[in-house]
Amino acid sequence: MLIGNAPCSWGINYPTGNRYTWQQYLDEVAAAGYEGTELGPFGFLPKDAGLLRDELARRKLTLIGATHVHTFGDTGSKPRFLATLRDLSALLRDLGARHLVIMDESNWYPAGQEGVLDEAGWQGLTDMIRDALHLVQDEYGLKLSFHPHIGTAVERETQIDRLLADTQIDLCFDTGHHAFWDQDVLAYMDRVMPRIAYMHLKNVDPAVRARVLRGELTIADSYGAGVMCPLPDGAVDIKAVMRLLADRGFDGPVVVEQDVAADARETPLQLAARNLAYVKEIAS
Repeated sequence: MLIGNAPCSWGINYPTGNRYTWQQYLDEVAAAGYEGTELGPFGFLPKDAGLLRDELARRKLTLIGATHVHTFGDTGSKPRFLATLRDLSALLRDLGARHLVIMDESNWYPAGQEGVLDEAGWQGLTDMIRDALHLVQDEYGLKLSFHPHIGTAVERETQIDRLLADTQIDLCFDTGHHAFWDQDVLAYMDRVMPRIAYMHLKNVDPAVRARVLRGELTIADSYGAGVMCPLPDGAVDIKAVMRLLADRGFDGPVVVEQDVAADARETPLQLAARNLAYVKEIAS
């Protein structure tokens, strides 16, 4: 099983203004022992397919796919959304990647109203997803998946269930984001496994999560407090997750992600290497 990582594990969430150059990121994700990477925010890694192909090959890395964040609550944004997906899909196809993941933008929502959509907003979200499916899968031959994410319109099981019922899109299932609200990761995975096409492996610090659930800590502040902890250290039984994937014959991408706490003693490179060693130990 090819295990990948993503630029977000190095704190890279935007195309520009990052602490790491794209060359440094590729050097470090390869040095950590990974064989695959996601594209990251569109424009961080080179958009020149030839250049990126050469740089990946030089480090023996495979481009797995990309995760694209969009403001689904803004119903007027569909033309921009589809135009970006067209450019992304063309680059991914040129580089041999087969997966594109989309997710809602949490920062678009007002404070205290994260992920809140009225019925018209929900219909706008599902309409954009249906058009995206046609574009990405029918026109470009890639697999499109949706990533439920905390602080967005699709984060809790009832919302995920509705998304699966209202559209034909499959999931990029993130163990950390699902467990954030104390939802049962393994039970839900088992129930919807035929609709899981892509995996993000994350874990949750139960003590920090408890502060969020008690209303003592906001979603936004929980990241800096280390709510998404290294894979061996959290509430999610990652060993059981990997066992379930193997038992059910899952053959999609598995991408490790690590949001780095403000007081982290390990560098992104060290965290990425430790997470990979843990996953390989499980798989052995």
